[in-house]
Amino acid sequence: MDSEEASYLLPDGERVWVIKTSTAADLLPQMLERFRFGHTDPLIFGDSARPEGVVVPFELWRTLDTRTFHEDGFDTTYTLARARLTDPAPQSPSNK
Repeated sequence: MDSEEASYLLPDGERVWVIKTSTAADLLPQMLERFRFGHTDPLIFGDSARPEGVVVPFELWRTLDTRTFHEDGFDTTYTLARARLTDPAPQSPSNK
């Protein structure tokens, strides 16, 4: 049986825990309660132990969205995101 959560190594060497998508769906009511009490830790989910989505508090999302589309930072953010999405190689520190 597959584990409900797995460790995933990010390109910068940091590790995150990835929850199976089906489990994440069940955890949404608990995450909402955590957000209401001021916790801002994200819920990272995906299949095959790969991060594919994240749930964050709405106010945090608004802050990130505003920064992403700020005129001075948009080009850099867009270029970086586009490069990461078009690179077919798995992202890990060993293949930088």
